[in-house]
Amino acid sequence: MRTVVITGGTDGLGKGLALHYLHQGARVLAVGSTPEKGEALLAEAAALSALDRVTFLRADLTSVAAAEELVTTIKGTCRSVDQLVLCAQRYRLFGPRTVTPEGFEHSFALAYLSRYVLSHGLREVLEPAPRPVVMNVGTPGVPLGRIHWEDPQLTRRYSGTKATLQSFRANDLLGVAFAALRPDTRIRYIGYNPGVVATGMPDHLPRPLRSLTKASFAVLATTVAKAVTPMAHLLDEPPGENFSAYRTTRRLPLKGKAFDQGAALRLHALTQDLVLRRRA
Repeated sequence: MRTVVITGGTDGLGKGLALHYLHQGARVLAVGSTPEKGEALLAEAAALSALDRVTFLRADLTSVAAAEELVTTIKGTCRSVDQLVLCAQRYRLFGPRTVTPEGFEHSFALAYLSRYVLSHGLREVLEPAPRPVVMNVGTPGVPLGRIHWEDPQLTRRYSGTKATLQSFRANDLLGVAFAALRPDTRIRYIGYNPGVVATGMPDHLPRPLRSLTKASFAVLATTVAKAVTPMAHLLDEPPGENFSAYRTTRRLPLKGKAFDQGAALRLHALTQDLVLRRRA
């Protein structure tokens, strides 16, 4: 039986993928931070007669320690993982800089560090799968944002938009480094931009912008059900290269600063040092 692990798996695109793979007969481990959303997913699985194939794993992925504990739990539960889908994100475009108890800027921790820990930490259970895939859901192909090498935690001149865009650019480089560090790996790493999808993202925005964003979503956004189709196709039939990037169905050229291998390896070394220092 195929095993699919999905972070952000109780809401939006992550939940859509979870239900898709339950329909397909797969075993799904859905990671989320809200028990109520986890219970709702379990109820929907029960309605599909798939309750025995779904597990809700509660985890606060703003914490590196929690992400590492999640890796340990999954490795203790699964002999192999066929697909790892990284969807967990919560936009903080407005408001003051927020730091996690471990001292990391919130967006850097949730949207990047958790994906770094899970990508590398679950490699041992991905490798044995017949066609292992990691899909990192973000914004490859959007030429905005950069890594602030001199101050990656944005202690100076912080803005929520700057932090969010940096986390997305970091995830582009994460995929590049993952493939470069292990050229012989069987794992196919895909950076994936789903485009504009009608999810619950606007619920976290301030009230005036929330209403405007919901109105624009009603006109421009595709539904979760439609957005899941090309994602599932790539997960089931991944390209042959170790790393690739897509915007919906369009494959992106791996050029420019977003996919620079030197920058990717530099970020990998910086991140590895941050994670190791947290443990010390």
